Amino acid sequence: MRQFDLTPYRRSTIGFDRLFDMLETSARQSSDNYPPFNLERTAEDHFRITLAVAGFRRDEIEIVAQQNLLTVKGKKDKDGDQSAFLHLGIATRSFERRFELADFVRVEDARLNDGLLTIDLVREVPEALKPQTIAIKTGAPLAAIETPAADEAEAA
Repeated sequence: MRQFDLTPYRRSTIGFDRLFDMLETSARQSSDNYPPFNLERTAEDHFRITLAVAGFRRDEIEIVAQQNLLTVKGKKDKDGDQSAFLHLGIATRSFERRFELADFVRVEDARLNDGLLTIDLVREVPEALKPQTIAIKTGAPLAAIETPAADEAEAA
């Protein structure tokens, strides 16, 4: 993959450090595609990550959600299986997948069913940060609000 030098942008912008760090980290990540996964939008502010984790039990998978980062780890117990395989085609190696989350995205649910780990995410923007529509009224503007200090100055 091509390496991009983001230094000129870092010098001329303020507050975008996290974005540049994320771009540099994703460029450095190895091309390990295990386990395969899907990302989908299920509704306006609802998302789903589906990972193919065939052969893993629920107690062998760990999901950790931190601020702006979701980490899914799978650690296969090698001691429990003493079989002599003639062909081993189902990958059951340990893995760690990281997903960068936008602000206000939280994990709503996680389920393991038929070898698929499904993680549902929801974006909940606080009411104070949502855009507000201001109603436009007709008529003259309201009179200026008088303060007690102004009333005393007029009386003197």
